[in-house]
Amino acid sequence: MSERRLRAPLILVLASALVACAPSSKPPEAASTTGARATPDALPDGWLRIAGTDIPRVARSQQDLPVTVRSDDDVEVTITDTSRTIVGNDDIVMVMDALGLSDQVFAAPTNAVTGTGRAAQHHFLFNRTTGVEGILSLDGTLFVGNSLRRHGKLAQPLRDAGQTLVIVDELQPIPDKVRKLATVFGHADEGEQLAAQVQQQLDEAARIAGTHTRKPRVIHISATGGGGSPTVGGADTAAAGLIRLAGGINVGDEAKVANYSQLSNEGIVAVEPEVILVSEDDLRVFGGEAGLWKAYPSLKQTPAGFANRVWVMPDTQLKVSSIGGGAGAVALAQALSTLAAELDAAPGA
Repeated sequence: MSERRLRAPLILVLASALVACAPSSKPPEAASTTGARATPDALPDGWLRIAGTDIPRVARSQQDLPVTVRSDDDVEVTITDTSRTIVGNDDIVMVMDALGLSDQVFAAPTNAVTGTGRAAQHHFLFNRTTGVEGILSLDGTLFVGNSLRRHGKLAQPLRDAGQTLVIVDELQPIPDKVRKLATVFGHADEGEQLAAQVQQQLDEAARIAGTHTRKPRVIHISATGGGGSPTVGGADTAAAGLIRLAGGINVGDEAKVANYSQLSNEGIVAVEPEVILVSEDDLRVFGGEAGLWKAYPSLKQTPAGFANRVWVMPDTQLKVSSIGGGAGAVALAQALSTLAAELDAAPGA
């Protein structure tokens, strides 16, 4: 059976169940979470775009402020004003989008992938050298961090200088994160609603994964994960969790890759991926198809490379653990389920 015949059923499934190249009919702030700006709609022949369509959101309503919450660094914080929010990453932006608070994203990291984050009034580079003065100079009313590791050291100095600051750590289940962030913005009830929708999607993805006839082997590659060098996603990345939930094997787990780390050409061939998974923004940074193969020439010598099986997902559903994760998990689970059946039906399977 030819590779073209193998791909045909999968393309039909994706056309009916997933977002491909069709424009979104959602309002502007909803469309901003899809990452559609990252790459052109047209993909190379044989490549597929995988994206969920149902990103949970609620209508904007009155915020219940002030509110007192417990930050994940175990400090009680009272929040009175979120109108100029400095966000630590896109996972926070996406929850704000879902609550209808896109206009309150005042400052975002320079590498933001959401439309709202890119459109923020100010941008900052958050790294090991970022100081208290740099954050204070933005004059935000609230700083919301997403990492105890990255933002924890600056938390107390910023608070001592008068900056209201909350951390909602990224290393927790998405529904819990959504609840906490919604509460920070005075929308506890709406947060429960959004979290329930995400949980339903995650459960549906797990149900679909349970029907797979096999677990396809997936390699997630990134152009930006290792100090600007091409990397492979390891066990502790959001993408790896998504792949496992959707019923795939993240080959970075087997290769003992931590976070986003480099893997040798020999190592890439050895893990035998059947699918290459890349985010839209990473594909842009690679420089498109030619740049991807140039960065990873040995991928051509893998089952995925021989089949030209490259799947492209929005960053906000693949690499960002937030409100879009459930929709992305369902989309990926559907694609992997169809692929698993096709691989089993192939001669010599």
